[in-house]
Amino acid sequence: MAETFKDYSHIEIKSQEPAADESLQEQKIRFFGSRSRGKENTWVISFFVVLHVVAFAATMFINNCSTNSHGDCALRTLGRLSFQPLKENPFLGPSSSTMYEMGALRRTFVIQQHQIWRLVTCLWLHAGFIHLIINLSCVILIGIRLEQMFGPFRIGIIYMLSAFLGGLVSALFVQNGPAIGSSGALFGLLGAMLSGLIMNWKIYIDKFAVLLSLFLVATINFSLGLLPYVDNFSNIGGFQAGFLLGFVLLFNPQLRQMAQNKKGLFEYDVKNSVKLKHKLDKPAIRCISLVLFVLIFTGCLVAVLHGVNANKYCSWCHYVNCVPFKGWICNEEAMQCEVLVNGGRLTLTCESNGNFHIYPFTNISQARIEDLCSLICS
Repeated sequence: MAETFKDYSHIEIKSQEPAADESLQEQKIRFFGSRSRGKENTWVISFFVVLHVVAFAATMFINNCSTNSHGDCALRTLGRLSFQPLKENPFLGPSSSTMYEMGALRRTFVIQQHQIWRLVTCLWLHAGFIHLIINLSCVILIGIRLEQMFGPFRIGIIYMLSAFLGGLVSALFVQNGPAIGSSGALFGLLGAMLSGLIMNWKIYIDKFAVLLSLFLVATINFSLGLLPYVDNFSNIGGFQAGFLLGFVLLFNPQLRQMAQNKKGLFEYDVKNSVKLKHKLDKPAIRCISLVLFVLIFTGCLVAVLHGVNANKYCSWCHYVNCVPFKGWICNEEAMQCEVLVNGGRLTLTCESNGNFHIYPFTNISQARIEDLCSLICS
């Protein structure tokens, strides 16, 4: 009897010992599920959001619609921070000349005058208050969740490289402008979200809800790019970068959660062996994605530095970026106006269509004259 009891005890103890690999396979998580951990790991996205808000506030302060536009503003009660009229900027934002002053893209500036620094400054600008709210809300929704799961370092890399590649693609197609690329980083996060979902498909239980959310966010923000100023080419470039970098950098988020729940004598060995195993997993996909990203990034950078105009090879591509409509102008070509000053009044006449407008003031900058000329010629 003693021998039998001894064997039974041995079998029972052995059957209760879990295996690390089986635990990894059985555990499922929600992409948008509530989690208490990771609140301290959202500083990167929060930092980027603050930078965007500060940049927009500085843009509106410099725009000074109440003075530069002689009171012809939307929401005049905001004073210096009031917006340009909706016919000039449908996003409730600054004038074209202010965007240029703050670093927006324009072909003559980037290619002919070699102002390469605009490839960086355009990434922090927004077309207006509406664009700012929609874009940053989506960045917070997607970015903070990704940062909680994969850490600030990897998400920060994806955010910046996606934004910069988006700026390069935008510079290849930009015409008379202005073009801003702040949405490129958001689309980089969306691309990384898609590739991260594909790489870790088996561990998510709400994968189809995630795909639907991704589609809705991308559709809304891409639709904004069909209006002037918001550059859809930047969005396309950012999405490509994020999608490829997601395959390279987004390891299994379940491993970090398992490491926190795992306790016992072999905690360190199990955690590190599993992480190492997953980092070496799917090396072909990771290597191919990294090579493709480097090739695309290098190719776009070389093309921009050599002044390549991608519109010459695609006659319809400009419709992807801005659809002409009577409510706004796309600024695809530079406009010229005849300027006449007489009796304290300013008369601008468009040379292309003969339209003219008389303004009851003359103290106006040359940059502002170009803004008004574009409105008259549209």
